[in-house]
Amino acid sequence: MADIILNVELRERIGTGGARAARREGLVPGVLYGGDKDPVAITVKSNEFRKALYTGKLLGHLVTLKHGKETQPVIAKVVDMHPVTDEPIHFDLYRVDAHQTIKIAVPVHFKNHEASPGLKKGGTLNVVRHDVELQCHADAIPEELVFDLTGLDIGDTIRISAFTLPKGVEAAMDRDFVVATVAGSSASASEAAEEAANEAEA
Repeated sequence: MADIILNVELRERIGTGGARAARREGLVPGVLYGGDKDPVAITVKSNEFRKALYTGKLLGHLVTLKHGKETQPVIAKVVDMHPVTDEPIHFDLYRVDAHQTIKIAVPVHFKNHEASPGLKKGGTLNVVRHDVELQCHADAIPEELVFDLTGLDIGDTIRISAFTLPKGVEAAMDRDFVVATVAGSSASASEAAEEAANEAEA
């Protein structure tokens, strides 16, 4: 089960007014969706929510929602932040079964930049997708996808098929889309971005 536990309380007042009232009381308002049940307005104490959020294991991960003695595995998919204070002001949770197959976006990172001949020549890593949507069990969501740039030269294209995905994890889209390219100039970067845009439209 998940490492993070969110202790929640039900929120009687809904809408903008109810959310503002919750924030004045030191709470972060949210909504629990999904499953065969109606949405439920909830709150979490601000300090507890911030602590969970800043672990980096809240958003997009399986966590445990706790209300009294009842617990429920959930996925935190959306957290809205205040544009000035950067404090969490609202969140959305989705009910899941721990072994349920879900679709979720996972961040993409790259390593060994110094081992890429193309980057050594002054090329640029043009990242088309900073995250990719994967299909996996809710209790087996990868933290990230990491691609090794060793040996990549200018003009090389990194597609999703080039990633080694964990067992039981698949790309949610059934086509071999572009994740990044090693571009030799701004023109090459523009071409890669255009190709990605055309794929998205298709």
